[in-house]
Amino acid sequence: MSLKSDSPRSIDARVADLEAALAREMRVSKALREVGVALGTTLDLDQLLELILDRVTHAVDADRATLYLLDEANDELVSRVAQGEDVRSIRLRIGHGIAGHVARTGKPLHVRDAYKDPRFSPEWDMVTGYRTRTILAAPMKNHLGKTIGVVQVLNKRRGDFSDDDADILAALATQAAVSIDNSRLFMSVTQKNILLLDTKEQLEHRVRDLKLLFDLERAMAHAATLEELLMAVLGEAMRASEARMGAVALRDPESGTGTLYVIDERGKKMKSLPYPENAGLIGWAVRKNEVLVSSDAESDARRDRTLDTRVGGATAKTALAVPLEGDGSALGALAIYNKRAGRPFSEEDRELLVLVTANASTAIRLQLSREAREHEERLTTIGRLLSSVIHDLKTPLTVMSGYVQLMQASNDPGERERFAELILKQFDHIGAMQREVLEFARGEKSVLVRKVYLQKFFDDVREQIEGELARRGVELVVDVQERGTARFDESKMLRVVNNLARNAAEAMGPAGGKFVIKVTRDKETKDLVVSFSDTGPGIPKQIEHRLFQSFVTSGKEGGTGLGLAIVKKIAEEHGGKVSVQSSSRGATFKLRLPQPSS
Repeated sequence: MSLKSDSPRSIDARVADLEAALAREMRVSKALREVGVALGTTLDLDQLLELILDRVTHAVDADRATLYLLDEANDELVSRVAQGEDVRSIRLRIGHGIAGHVARTGKPLHVRDAYKDPRFSPEWDMVTGYRTRTILAAPMKNHLGKTIGVVQVLNKRRGDFSDDDADILAALATQAAVSIDNSRLFMSVTQKNILLLDTKEQLEHRVRDLKLLFDLERAMAHAATLEELLMAVLGEAMRASEARMGAVALRDPESGTGTLYVIDERGKKMKSLPYPENAGLIGWAVRKNEVLVSSDAESDARRDRTLDTRVGGATAKTALAVPLEGDGSALGALAIYNKRAGRPFSEEDRELLVLVTANASTAIRLQLSREAREHEERLTTIGRLLSSVIHDLKTPLTVMSGYVQLMQASNDPGERERFAELILKQFDHIGAMQREVLEFARGEKSVLVRKVYLQKFFDDVREQIEGELARRGVELVVDVQERGTARFDESKMLRVVNNLARNAAEAMGPAGGKFVIKVTRDKETKDLVVSFSDTGPGIPKQIEHRLFQSFVTSGKEGGTGLGLAIVKKIAEEHGGKVSVQSSSRGATFKLRLPQPSS
């Protein structure tokens, strides 16, 4: 219909309707704009909900507003109620009350008289003393159309809520839903970022710890002695914690004292000091079996001025000590002093040092146990070595006795002088055995390899043992086919000859026989090969497989079972080996000694 055909009254009515519609749209636009601006100022959910409540209340001129958010896990609505300056929170089951009904149906609801509507729940009014008259509720749906909450306004200040108010509330509810979703998404991303940062930091700490443990294990693996092990442990601890000085106290439960190992600032030199148990800052950690952290070491009451000054230096400012785990009580403690740049030791430093000591404790206990075992083994071996020396003393003592008897029976000065020289050689042989025991006790190498003229050496051997063998009815044959030089320890080789000659004589018994020493050189390997053959009954089958073990004997009277074990040991000390072939016609021992190529 055109305006020309309309009456003036109908035109005025239509204009009024258009103006009303325009006013409504402007109110909606203004409300949305105001809420949009307000929502743009924050993404914090609590602040966001308060802003929405405030703008909704003013936009529809309501007495108060309530905003419910859906708690799907508990099938509840959780509300924030704006009442003047007061914002309160309540919980409401889905389907219960007006808001619960809107949440379940997803449709807006306008209640003009609350107490006449059966869906209305007056409990809240009864608690607060508030009187609800009219209600306007709209669902909040996100961009997926899912209801995430309900906006509810109560008691319009003038009259009842209109359709315009319903439109405004619906528009605001939709925008609020989107804003709440954005806020939740933002908070979720923020929390995930924080979680990622925390995870990244934790991973960095784990990588740092793993690298520290790897470096520590590698350093400890190369340590051959306790001092080297402690150097490695303190070096890694000081490097990781940026400390200038470090020390390890190891206690001796039996004596009540111990040893303090101190490393210098460069981590390249260590000194050991007597350590009175439980003294100083490091001693406090041992006594209490607790971690000690001191940010003012100079004035710390636990400080022992003499001891801690010697350890941490005269200007020790800070200290961190961690006990080393022992069996029931602290084995000792590891301490670091003076963090660089004058800073105090942090909780991170504490965790690092605890990690270091946890791994070092086991390594130190193993090293102490290993050294104690090696000490016991060395004492045991020294005892065996002494047994072998006593065993081997039989030969030079017997030889000396024989030459002394010959000297007594001889009136020829030249012959007596020759016998005296041979006796002195036996004293040299005894002295060599004594030196071997002392060198072994000190952990020194006991083989003295030097150039030897074979013909002269075995001529001397013949002269030393021929008389003793002859008295036992044994013929000695020395066949030196290799007349050049070789490199070996003369005194040790003489012990080999004496042991094998004595064993051969004892094996052949009173009937006697022949003992042959043959000296050759392997044409391919250039090894020196010395064989020792006898005409005895051979080696009993029951001991043949363990012939070279200590204290294995075939039942000879006065035998110790050490002779062949000594022969094997001497061969191995020269890098060589000894083997045996036996039959009923006798036994042949073959000694093979490698020789340098040049």
